[in-house]
Amino acid sequence: MSSKERRRKQKTPDGGCPEREAVKRLKTEEALSLSTARLAKSPHECEYHLMEKVVEKENMKRALKRVEQNKGASGVDGMEVGELRSYLKKNWLRIKGELLEGMYKPSPVRRVEIPKPGGKRRELGIPTVVDRLIQQALLQVLTPVFDPEFSESSYGFRPERSAHQAVRKAKEHIEEGYEWVVDIDLEKFFDKVNHDILMSRMARKVKDKRVLKLLRAYLTAGVMVEGLRVRTEVGTPQGGPLSPLLANVMLDELDKELEKRGHRFTRYADDCNIYVKSERAGHRVMESVTKFIEKRLKLKVNKEKSGVDKPQKRKMLGFSFWRPKGETRLRLAPETVNRLKGKIRQLTRRTRGISMEERLRRLNSYLTGWMSYYHIVDTPGIMEKLDRWTRRRLKMCLLKQWKKPKTRRKKLIALGVPQSEIHLISACRRGEWFLSSCKWVNITLCPSYWKERGYVSLSARYNTLRSVS
Repeated sequence: MSSKERRRKQKTPDGGCPEREAVKRLKTEEALSLSTARLAKSPHECEYHLMEKVVEKENMKRALKRVEQNKGASGVDGMEVGELRSYLKKNWLRIKGELLEGMYKPSPVRRVEIPKPGGKRRELGIPTVVDRLIQQALLQVLTPVFDPEFSESSYGFRPERSAHQAVRKAKEHIEEGYEWVVDIDLEKFFDKVNHDILMSRMARKVKDKRVLKLLRAYLTAGVMVEGLRVRTEVGTPQGGPLSPLLANVMLDELDKELEKRGHRFTRYADDCNIYVKSERAGHRVMESVTKFIEKRLKLKVNKEKSGVDKPQKRKMLGFSFWRPKGETRLRLAPETVNRLKGKIRQLTRRTRGISMEERLRRLNSYLTGWMSYYHIVDTPGIMEKLDRWTRRRLKMCLLKQWKKPKTRRKKLIALGVPQSEIHLISACRRGEWFLSSCKWVNITLCPSYWKERGYVSLSARYNTLRSVS
């Protein structure tokens, strides 16, 4: 029997050759043992083998869980988050090999636009779900490397830190006598990050060239615009898990410069507020810091949105400050109140063809999230005013649903409105918004009426959250 025939007979049931399968298993075992050996080395040596930490099983499992929790839209390949696990079962070994060899090539991001306050639009870049997974795995490994060295005055997108902490720290600075704020707004920060400067900052702590090469590849992956791939020479697209960390790495040099000068400040991502004791000092700081940002970091300060003023006249992360009798208190910024009213108007449009139960469900859902963020304000009176206004909007919608005079009379009688008033209300031509403020409408459609139907007022939410915080 020839050697060729012997090999044919020795083939495994799935068509593979035992000798080849053995070689593959041996190579896999060698690769795994090499990765394990690298991870077992000293911390200094591990700096050169971060990619092994990135593709480690437990790290990838955590990253996968996080991506699935965040959900999100599909990228340019159309793959949904729910399809990711089945895709990885078939392709993970190939992807892992490309990452370890430094050969992985990210896909371009999908460009989407979302509205911003003021009518403008923010451009986001949505990576594919596979790239989101890899970025999340990178983030989990790189955060312990960079975060401990970040400034104590930096609060954006960091573990155990929040916007509330930044606002409370700003309040402390004001109470200590720093009653002028230098409000610096960076113009299209995420779109104008200089890649070379950012990568030089990353290379100070990351020694694994495969990780650096992958980070650079994500920065230059490009975006898909109307079916065409456009290369990105500057900027880090908002929408991927890595963008907040890269922003903090880029702006950490600004933090260190402000600390070196002895300034009191808070920074949340690209929003930076510096607190000084006089207007003259504020203008001096604004000029010098602007020069540093534009010359050293190659970024641009938006002079229209930046300014030097009293904290009461500026907003910070949706909040503002109030100083009755010299005491500093936190309040809602006027822009925040206007945005809330705009959203409530949208949810309580008279022409919206939904039931009152569904309207209340959507309203409750939105207000729950809104209040969880804004409950730290020290001005309960604004919540009561917003409650009255919201209930009036709901009464207007209800009266619109009872548009026919016969229906309206029947409903008003059931609510207990006197007969002498029913005709005046049901036959009035002034419209639902006018009627929603009438005496007997207010008496019968009172707060308890809406509470029985499931509406939870802003005041009730505010008091509950304040009592437990």
